[in-house]
Amino acid sequence: MSALAFPTWPALAANQLIGGPAFGSSWRATLPDTRDAEAIVQMIEVVIAEVDACFSPYRKDSALSRFNASLTTSPQVVDPALGQVAATALEIAGMTNGYFDPTVGPLVARQGFGPIAGGAVTFRAIEPDGNRLRKASPDATLDLCGIAKGHALDRIVDALQDVGVTSAIVDVGGEIKAIGSHPESRAWSVGIVDPARPGAVQRVVTPDGMALATSGHAANGVRGRVQTSHIIDPHRRSPAAQSLLSVSVLHPSATWADALATALCAAGPEAGPDLAEHLNIRSLFIFETAERAIGGFGKHILI
Repeated sequence: MSALAFPTWPALAANQLIGGPAFGSSWRATLPDTRDAEAIVQMIEVVIAEVDACFSPYRKDSALSRFNASLTTSPQVVDPALGQVAATALEIAGMTNGYFDPTVGPLVARQGFGPIAGGAVTFRAIEPDGNRLRKASPDATLDLCGIAKGHALDRIVDALQDVGVTSAIVDVGGEIKAIGSHPESRAWSVGIVDPARPGAVQRVVTPDGMALATSGHAANGVRGRVQTSHIIDPHRRSPAAQSLLSVSVLHPSATWADALATALCAAGPEAGPDLAEHLNIRSLFIFETAERAIGGFGKHILI
């Protein structure tokens, strides 16, 4: 999956760039050249491995896949991280009127973009209770791909801060979060890709301590007489309208930014902006011939 946002990497002369594979995409980070890059890489790889082992729908042994495979409607004790992120996902589902729905995996699979099988349910078919999850229907399944990458980013940034890193910027598959300020004593800046022209920049923004997440169709979508996308509109139970090319969200939590960007993109060109206005979400909507900044996002735009 290609990134829809990226740090302005060439300006980082006083730092070192590290990176590697993550979740079918990649991760990158810059950190001060005084840090032990090998130790930092190993630390980040542990986080990525743990998140993958918990949330990957492609691994039969992941905590998520084991939950999905179970047909019981009794409460199930799950991995604490799965319980925590599932609860957050279900909270966001409720507040976005179901436009973020972590049970859409089977609908995504029908479009050819995922391995999750299951019944036609909604987020209300799964109930969280601490580290327990209960299915109201035995064929209910969870798909947390729209939030797990943000969760991984939050964990990586927390791990860096725990070892004393005070200036860094991290990119996990196009989701960005920074620590402190740029080594030149200015704010970090991040480019948002023009979804209609891969490789071109639509806007440059300053996250100002927040995470930036972008959701769009360009990475996994097909346009033309027949249109499809990995982003599902849960209300219509079909691919979201591609006249809304992408949505970027700024939020203190990468976990929330990731899920909210998915929700607003799934909601489409009319309901998406309305939902962002109602919830006062810092967001940038990019359409085929226009763009719209909501919730104070415009204050973060440099170019």
